[in-house]
Amino acid sequence: MESSLILFGSLFLLLLLGVPIAVSLGVVALFAFWKYDLGIIVCSANFYSGIAKYPLLAVPFFILAGMILEKSGVSKRLVNLASLIVGSIPGGIAIVAILVSVFFGGISGSGPADAAAIGAVLIPEMARKNYPKGFAAAVIASAGSTAIIVPPSIALILYGVITTTSIPALFAAGAIPGALAGLSLIVPTYFISRRKGYIGHEKGTIQDVIIAFKDAFWGLIAPLVILGGIYGGVFTATEAAVVAVFYGLFVGFVVYKTLTLRDLYNTLVEASLSSAVVLLIVTLAGLFSWAGATMGVMDKLAKEILTLSNSSFIALLLVNCLILCAGMFLDAISIYYVFLPILIPIISHFGWDPLWFGIIMTLNLAIGQFTPPVAVNLYVTTNLARIPLEDTAREVMPFIIAMSLVLLLLLIFPQLALFLPRVLKLYG
Repeated sequence: MESSLILFGSLFLLLLLGVPIAVSLGVVALFAFWKYDLGIIVCSANFYSGIAKYPLLAVPFFILAGMILEKSGVSKRLVNLASLIVGSIPGGIAIVAILVSVFFGGISGSGPADAAAIGAVLIPEMARKNYPKGFAAAVIASAGSTAIIVPPSIALILYGVITTTSIPALFAAGAIPGALAGLSLIVPTYFISRRKGYIGHEKGTIQDVIIAFKDAFWGLIAPLVILGGIYGGVFTATEAAVVAVFYGLFVGFVVYKTLTLRDLYNTLVEASLSSAVVLLIVTLAGLFSWAGATMGVMDKLAKEILTLSNSSFIALLLVNCLILCAGMFLDAISIYYVFLPILIPIISHFGWDPLWFGIIMTLNLAIGQFTPPVAVNLYVTTNLARIPLEDTAREVMPFIIAMSLVLLLLLIFPQLALFLPRVLKLYG
């Protein structure tokens, strides 16, 4: 028990002191290697093995593809099309933000990237239409979180790597829950907007919609190209990420002609920095996880959780509360690497389906992305809106409740996640 307190206590102390997550994980792991004589010489080999995995190549390529397509003007064209279709429905622009965020999540695979791309376009527009900035930031932050559920999701790729679960099956499993999560956000948006008088755009004519559809066509088919190739057996998820990059370059340079070589250079730099942050967390979190497993900490904590209840349902509720609370403070990558070694024996003990559990865990983390105090998506959108995070505390509560209801639905009806993978014969 002492080793558990030292390992996790040191980690959370560093986080409370404001030390970056990657540094905190690395420092605690190295301290454990030194104090418990785990063999410091294996650090470099462990560091390399944690990152030298073929499926992880998809992460930097999906990050780059999302940025290229966003710089190409895809998000603006999708917003324009959705605005013309939704029209003057109460909260129309906010509903557009949710719809486009869910769709764009099928390109970017990252919650913060989704929130940034859509927020940059729509937060100023919502402000011009007299939507409170706190409400606008809350809507787009919560909608952006769906990007880690809908395919192709970077979070699901990491879950698949850690648990050796089929990544195409995870992508298929996330489709229905991701769509439900998006729809659940529309309900409070509509009723809040109707009560407070938030308006939308004027509805476009059929001719306007057709023109906008043609303009947005290449963005609309991007998820079909990516996912169609995976499920059609044309390429793997990793290869799909590379295809997505070249597709984005084709759209930006040849179709829309909005990309320049300078834009490409800046995008490559930005994507490299984002990828480096993600993969640094992956490697250091892997080192932390390996140290904990070698010390026997993960097994001890798993056994402690199992002693709390013999009921599968109660254990599932406890695990969900643990993940949801962790998601309020840590990023999804760290949580996967820190908590999955503890949770895998519990999943096995109760016979929970790992595919279904992966979607449940990711949905919890999606809620955490816009739940204070950390709320990474809210930090993105409040920075865009130039308001303090505190201004969104009340505004975000209906969206937390709405997505939590989807989580409850998924806990009661596992087939919502398992139906598509079985229909597509990706899962037994």
